Amino acid sequence: MADTKNPGDKTLSVGSKTLSLKPRTETGVVRQSFSHGRSKSVVVEKKTKRRLAGDAPVAVSEPPAASAAKAPAAPARPVAPPPRPVSPRPSGVVLRTLTEDEQSARASALAEARLREEEERRAAEAEAARRNSKEFKEQQEREAAEARKKAEEERHRAEEEAKARAEREATKRSEAAAKAAAAPAKAPIAPARPAAVAADGSDEDEAPRMVRRPGGPARPVVAPKPAAKPAPAKQRGRLTLSTALNADDVRERSIASFRRRTQRLKGHAANEPKEKLVREVTIPEAITIQELANRMSERAVDVIRLLMKQGAMHKITDVIDADTAQLIAEELGHSVKRVAASDVEEGLFDVAEDHASDTAPRPPVVTVMGHVDHGKTSLLDALRHANVVSGEAGGITQHIGAYQVMSPESGKKITFIDTPGHAAFTAMRARGAKVTDIVVLVVAADDGVMPQTIEAINHAKAARVPIIVAINKIDKPEAKPERVRTELLQHDVQVESFGGDVVDVEVSAKNKVNLDKLLEMIALQAELLDLKTNPDRPAEGTVIEAKLDRGRGPVATVLVQRGTLRVGDIIVAGAEMGRVRALINDQGQTIQEAGPSVPVEVLGFNGPPEAGDRLAVVENEARARQVTDYRAHQKREKTAASSGMRGSLEQMMSQLKTTGRKDFPLVIKADVQGSLEAILGSLEKLGTDEVAARILHAGVGGISESDVTLAEGFNAAIIGFSVRANKEAAALAKRNGIEIRYYNIIYDLVDDVKKAMSGLLAPTLRETMLGNAQILEVFNISKVGKIAGCRVTDGNVERGANVRLIRDNVVVHEGKLSTLKRFKDEVKEVQSGQECGMAFESYQDMRVGDVIECYRVETIQRSL
Repeated sequence: MADTKNPGDKTLSVGSKTLSLKPRTETGVVRQSFSHGRSKSVVVEKKTKRRLAGDAPVAVSEPPAASAAKAPAAPARPVAPPPRPVSPRPSGVVLRTLTEDEQSARASALAEARLREEEERRAAEAEAARRNSKEFKEQQEREAAEARKKAEEERHRAEEEAKARAEREATKRSEAAAKAAAAPAKAPIAPARPAAVAADGSDEDEAPRMVRRPGGPARPVVAPKPAAKPAPAKQRGRLTLSTALNADDVRERSIASFRRRTQRLKGHAANEPKEKLVREVTIPEAITIQELANRMSERAVDVIRLLMKQGAMHKITDVIDADTAQLIAEELGHSVKRVAASDVEEGLFDVAEDHASDTAPRPPVVTVMGHVDHGKTSLLDALRHANVVSGEAGGITQHIGAYQVMSPESGKKITFIDTPGHAAFTAMRARGAKVTDIVVLVVAADDGVMPQTIEAINHAKAARVPIIVAINKIDKPEAKPERVRTELLQHDVQVESFGGDVVDVEVSAKNKVNLDKLLEMIALQAELLDLKTNPDRPAEGTVIEAKLDRGRGPVATVLVQRGTLRVGDIIVAGAEMGRVRALINDQGQTIQEAGPSVPVEVLGFNGPPEAGDRLAVVENEARARQVTDYRAHQKREKTAASSGMRGSLEQMMSQLKTTGRKDFPLVIKADVQGSLEAILGSLEKLGTDEVAARILHAGVGGISESDVTLAEGFNAAIIGFSVRANKEAAALAKRNGIEIRYYNIIYDLVDDVKKAMSGLLAPTLRETMLGNAQILEVFNISKVGKIAGCRVTDGNVERGANVRLIRDNVVVHEGKLSTLKRFKDEVKEVQSGQECGMAFESYQDMRVGDVIECYRVETIQRSL
């Protein structure tokens, strides 16, 4: 029966035979050969598949007699036909039916065998697929390598053929030339015979030549047979295994040989002169030698060599000027394009002239100028029906203002610019004259022509604008208009009543007399000027005034001169840029755009611009940033040069020793840019060789904590003009002992600073002569010393005064009197003609006949 010896191996024992389910193997021996004559015997096993027929009877070995006895008794069981032929049963093997246990064991063994065969089959298929893909890739790579190799061979073969062809042609030409040279020596030249062309198109030389013999037909001459084709050259060299195996392969050119050939070709090409490339070199104001060489595509060594020829020794990192760089570039054969840092400002103003068809009339710009307190602002108030004078500190105008007035006769607008009349506001008057079309010169009838009136006349003449003289205050009893006209003649201003071309109008701002006549004359003068401009172009203008408002930020008063300024435009003014956030007219109303000759307040600057800067609209922020960066750099360079900050510490100390100049440090804050400019100009005029105002910081806006900190570091005073310090700054200044002074009138500010600077001046010492005394006798008193008995010859002598001892008209001692006695009493003063006794401090060498000169030294405080 079934006996299981090992759970992993399924075996059946029937009788003395054991049936096993282990796979059948065929064993054989194969001899494997290796190189160098070595060999090895290898055992090879070949597994064969088992041939089974379902549940077919198993052959079991039994004795022949038992099988013959049991054969008839065995019932016949139908068996399915086997799928494949079964080998003939050996003798002595009988068939019997398996039991249920054997069948189940056999079925399980068969199932496991099928599963194992299926897994092996799937693994074999996956391995085959992987191997096929790998072989496919390797095949593709081999084919690509072979294709590249073949292309390389074709290219090499073509090059060799071209080279051989060129050599053959050169050889033929040389042979033909040699034959031609040798032919005249051998035989005379045969007459030229035209070459006959064969019927098939070939030359006659190639056709068979016909020779006619006398008495017979023509017979072709057979051309000699060509020599046998030369055999390929025999391979020479050592016979090795690799050469023997690759004997039939075509020998290829080695990589080293190909590289050598390429290098030779490059060497020939390098020896050939290259064509000179002429470039346009852009040269700024300063450039390094390395950058110049790069822009010219030249070697820096060549540039340095040229500089050495000119006598200048430089390194590759040295900076040279534009003129030297241009000479070098032109000597090397390049063209030069000079550029400067200021080129970023090109195209900002006056880009193109306006066509007559695009222009439209604009309001005239009228600047009111004159001496202080002559009634300029009052006249404008009367024209505008306003009261600006009441808001001015001290009753004088300290700010420049711009307004628009509607003319009642013509119905057209007139733009007025009001300028201060104080001497400190010269720059404001100059700005007003630059942007104006007409100047109204206001002269008080009771005061006449004054210094600022003369200055206003000069500004108007420099600007080449017409002048209209307004003689104000004619309502006063002491008014003398004729005297004003006469005084104006001294300054080349000839009015119409005196036969000149200058219009004059007698007005009274207080009683509003002849104001309409003044407006009529302004309108008439504007018609003669024919003022027109293009309103549709980008705006250009001038900053009249600028300030820093706490709530609105930087605010600039701008007079638009050309084009139209709109909200949202990107603007540039001086070293500041911005985008227009709001436009406010002179009435305080917000508008969306401002045309030509319209004064507006512009909000949106990054910082307050300088008064007098020109304003322009640019296309984008990048252009605006370029312009402002350049201008800010120029401003810093100018400030550093003027203040002498570029010197070393030794230079500054030596300058201080030689000059001995004392500085009065100040921090100044003002309400508007124009007032700050006037204050700085006035303080600069106060300076002398001994003392000067040193402005640590000057700005627009309120006094902040940073201003106090700066003043504390330099022990400076803070001056606020029409501004105040915030709460934190005031507390910090009080805690640190920093003085803050507030002013609303520029006169008071300048006077106080002048007094403070005068205190820094060294006082003047002045001698006052008191009298002379002559020594009559010298007394030597113990414990006291020598005392001179003297007589006062002139003046008087005071105790404690300074004295000089003069001997033979030579000063031998200077000192002070220690004792002055009259008889035995100490006295303060001795009059002329009286005798007295005198003793000097720390001096005893007195002789009879010496003269004592007595004087007093007075200290006098100086002022600027």
